[in-house]
Amino acid sequence: MNKLVYLVPLFPLIGFLINGLGRKSLSKSLIGIIGSAAILASFVVSVFLFIDVKAHGASVVTAFNFINIDTFKIGFAFQVDQLSSLFLLIITGIGFLIHVYSTAYMHEEKSEHFARYFAYLNLFVFSMLLLVLGANYVIMFIGWEGVGLCSYLLIGFWFKNNNYNYAAKKAFVMNRIGDLGFLLAVFWLIAKLGTVNYADVFAAANILSKFDVTAITLLLFVGAMGKSAQIPLYTWLPDAMAGPTPVSALIHAATMVTAGIYMIARSNVLYSMSEVTMNLVAIIGLATALLSATIAIKQNDIKKVLAYSTVSQLGYMFLGLGVGAYTGAVFHVMTHAFFKALLFLGAGSVIHAMHHEQDIRNMGGLKKKLPITHATFLLGCIAIAGIPPFSGFFSKDEILAAAYAHNPIYWGLGVAGAAMTAFYMFRLYATTFLGTFRGTHDQEHHLHESPKAMTIPLIILSILSVLGGLVGIPEILGGHHELHQYLSKVLISEKAHHIEHSTEYMLMAISVAIAALAVIFAIVHFSKKPELKDATGIAKAMENKWYIDELYDAVIVRPLEAVAVFLKNIIEKSGIDAFVNGVGKFVNYSSRQLRLVQSGQVGNCILIMVLSIVIFILLWFYDISIIRLVDKFF
Repeated sequence: MNKLVYLVPLFPLIGFLINGLGRKSLSKSLIGIIGSAAILASFVVSVFLFIDVKAHGASVVTAFNFINIDTFKIGFAFQVDQLSSLFLLIITGIGFLIHVYSTAYMHEEKSEHFARYFAYLNLFVFSMLLLVLGANYVIMFIGWEGVGLCSYLLIGFWFKNNNYNYAAKKAFVMNRIGDLGFLLAVFWLIAKLGTVNYADVFAAANILSKFDVTAITLLLFVGAMGKSAQIPLYTWLPDAMAGPTPVSALIHAATMVTAGIYMIARSNVLYSMSEVTMNLVAIIGLATALLSATIAIKQNDIKKVLAYSTVSQLGYMFLGLGVGAYTGAVFHVMTHAFFKALLFLGAGSVIHAMHHEQDIRNMGGLKKKLPITHATFLLGCIAIAGIPPFSGFFSKDEILAAAYAHNPIYWGLGVAGAAMTAFYMFRLYATTFLGTFRGTHDQEHHLHESPKAMTIPLIILSILSVLGGLVGIPEILGGHHELHQYLSKVLISEKAHHIEHSTEYMLMAISVAIAALAVIFAIVHFSKKPELKDATGIAKAMENKWYIDELYDAVIVRPLEAVAVFLKNIIEKSGIDAFVNGVGKFVNYSSRQLRLVQSGQVGNCILIMVLSIVIFILLWFYDISIIRLVDKFF
């Protein structure tokens, strides 16, 4: 069965080629069917692979040698194991629902642009599948670069808007910074171990020095910070909202930002050998979770709230990785995929009904007009707030429990971030769906529920958001944590976190109680009197994202632009170009003057002959040899 693994990335690639090459001739209906069917086919194969891995274990399938130099070989190989098979289900399952949703959401686009959109979407899924299936770091890196390219293409999909182009460029450039770290880590592995295959690297990891392990894992983490939007490389992700809303759902839930989590989880053997790196991962993750949560509290763009929420939730995943709770981090990737895809698609349904309005201050009272969107969005908010028995509760509390066992301060800060999550999500919910409508009369007149192609994915995702956590019920609550048992053969460096049952019950009760209080406060405070006035003081700083973008602009962007202007005007134009052009002008001028000698007039010819005779007589008189003269100078 594992030999069919090639079909998983092949179907999206075929969909990309058909829609991309036939974009001017295919109908919208056919484009949507091809794009969605390609991902559905991959999902079906992924289900069979998941069942096969559960029954027979992992395997590596090699197609050919991608690099073959003497004794150094890198195979184009796929590794089908517990970790990759789980990610295949997430990517293709969520990806399929987003494709179906897109057929309705993007229907107003012209046929050619509609096809271009689905071609990019298929290519995005193909790249992510390649990333998680690769049996070595080089194949992972190919997929890694592919999702970076597709994010650029989709964020800037509406390329006639220069602001969107800037957001796409920002995402591309910031990810290149992280990619450099990844690439250096791969070169380091090749230099020290002579291989990049996962099995070989992890088997030989013990021969690496502490310095080598720390350097390699830190460089890989730089790559993860770029892809998964952690401090300081996180500002591109909120700006990625420039793309169509289904793209935001795909980036935040099933592709791109989960790549960094996957890479560290895959490399758990290396990371567990470096305490320095592990501590840094945990600290960076926790700091990102808290910073982005404070920003989300004061955002008024419905997509920006969800974007900073993603950055915050990714911080929790890195916190889990940093304290050795690899299963908890992967578990949260899965549950987050469910409720974040639901929330983004729900936001898209609201934007669709409001005729592209995204400011929640101009909404309110949508509960009655959009009943399915409202109900599913509410379930997503409860899930991300960590209220039991919804999926987010189990994955979030598993990370918090591991954080408490590692350092109680981590747990305290994590609970504070969870409280802020519950608060800003229900601020968003109450301001959008409760109270009275604050939009225009025309918007209110045209309010209606979204078509079935949009609401059915919402319903499916809401069910997953409610029940998805049941695969990870801990023993303390009477479960067996099926996900932990499934992943234990891959995440072999998982740290055991022993906490007394009474303490764990207390931790759960505290986090749930605080989240519930935040939910109640947000609903009471914002359902009747939403924030309509401009923020002031600290609130204004939070609304302006703590001016981090302005700081980057002042410290990095403007100085680099000044250097670029100097190099362009002084070094290039006044220096290099002036010299090269000057040589050309000199030769051109000299040839123009020299050609005057060849006038064809007899008088000029006689004059040249006389001058030549005089020169030769002088040379003879002073005994100057032309040959010696040439030798002297040349």
